[in-house]
Amino acid sequence: MREVARRAGVSVGTVSNVLNRPDLVAEATRDRVRAAIEELGFVRNESARRLRQRPDRTAGEFGDERRRAFGVVVEDLTNPYATDVVRGAEQALNASGHDALWLSSDHSSAKERRSLELLEDQRAAGVMIIPVGLESGDIARLRAAGLSVVLIDRDGPDACSAQVDHVAGGEIAAAHLLGIGCERVAFVTGAPEPRPCVERRDGAARTLVEAGFGKPKTLVQDALSPAEGQVAAQRIMEMSPPPDGVFCANDLLAIGVINELTRLGVSVPEDIAVIGYDDIELAASAAVPLTTVRQPRRELGEEAAELAMAEIREGKAHQHRQVVLTPELVVRESA
Repeated sequence: MREVARRAGVSVGTVSNVLNRPDLVAEATRDRVRAAIEELGFVRNESARRLRQRPDRTAGEFGDERRRAFGVVVEDLTNPYATDVVRGAEQALNASGHDALWLSSDHSSAKERRSLELLEDQRAAGVMIIPVGLESGDIARLRAAGLSVVLIDRDGPDACSAQVDHVAGGEIAAAHLLGIGCERVAFVTGAPEPRPCVERRDGAARTLVEAGFGKPKTLVQDALSPAEGQVAAQRIMEMSPPPDGVFCANDLLAIGVINELTRLGVSVPEDIAVIGYDDIELAASAAVPLTTVRQPRRELGEEAAELAMAEIREGKAHQHRQVVLTPELVVRESA
């Protein structure tokens, strides 16, 4: 719809009126819009149109009475961590009579931008986002379009945020490895390395240095995935001497590391202890049940949703708030 409006030289709202209330638009303008629609082969999204037209008696100064849907934009919906966060947000939204639109940026700032434009076009009430390329100007534009904005697992002066103390999570992981006697610790992460993973690494490094050990050797893989965890395990075994403890930036990497170490004949945790981060459902059922740092994932989504709805309710009186949740250690067999 945005491209139709640009081609016809009108606003998105005018295009919407041509589609839904043509009697409100001058004939010449209708002709230009219809010509642009025909040229672009535009097909309107009927399900989204119906969603926009549902009544909403909870909207405040930020939006009109038809707005009920909130977008949740995450980096990767195939990651169980992300789906747990979205489900938490959806549960809180549903409890208040709202709907959730799930979207993935796939770690692409361009796709993130398209997702946000879609939410604007569909007249969403707000957006909760794990940002990839989002900037202050983008947040201002979304607010000008009537959307509330909440950052998930990031912070910033221009928006509310719900996040986890990942520095503390890294400290917890390193302290546990030291506590079971590990002296040579490696950290496995993925590229591009999200800021929460950097914070986990920083927390672990600080704990190791304060205990009299060096910073962990960092292995950067192409993704935060089990397959890349397997590659990391091969690299670990090429180190001389190999580490006796491995802290992985997420559980998917850790599961891959454990699987490959086991295939190579390495005993976990006797030879190498492995600890992950997130506590996804697969962690407890891994070949060697995974010791990990648990993120309150659903609670994170719920907090983000509550902040997004509060911004709508409070309107101009709204003050940005930052909610920080604390992770906790879950000890199983891998470390």
